[in-house]
Amino acid sequence: MRVHLCAVGRLRQGPERDLVDDYVTRFDRTGRALGLGPLTMHEVEDRKGGGMEAEADLLSRALPAGALVAVMDERGRTLNSPEFSDQLAKWRDGGRQDVAFVIGGADGLAPAFRQRADFALSFGRMVWPHMLVRVMLTEQLYRAASILSGSPYHRA
Repeated sequence: MRVHLCAVGRLRQGPERDLVDDYVTRFDRTGRALGLGPLTMHEVEDRKGGGMEAEADLLSRALPAGALVAVMDERGRTLNSPEFSDQLAKWRDGGRQDVAFVIGGADGLAPAFRQRADFALSFGRMVWPHMLVRVMLTEQLYRAASILSGSPYHRA
């Protein structure tokens, strides 16, 4: 199952980019044998300042056809790491070819876009900077792959 991370904004060089790149590499290595990956980044930017609706349109165009859409939203389901790994495995084992995790911009995702999603995932009720959410999500994807592979990375 191919995994896509679709996000508003460009991740510039710096510590966040270094962490994301590291976790993507780890996920791709670990996930390959499990039928997970590769993890592809799709970044969109609304240069005209159209707000959440314009961002939603750009994100919609970045989504692979037929992908399961999982939005990152503070109103979504809060899962622990083993539950998240189980969810990924269920999507993979259910025949999903693509899953796209979507991260909105500074103002979040347009309500209509959010409502059309197949799944909403939350990292808690706090609002996180969207650039940090990329780091947290890529780490959790790697952690999920390591759990599924039986690696000792996740200690519960």
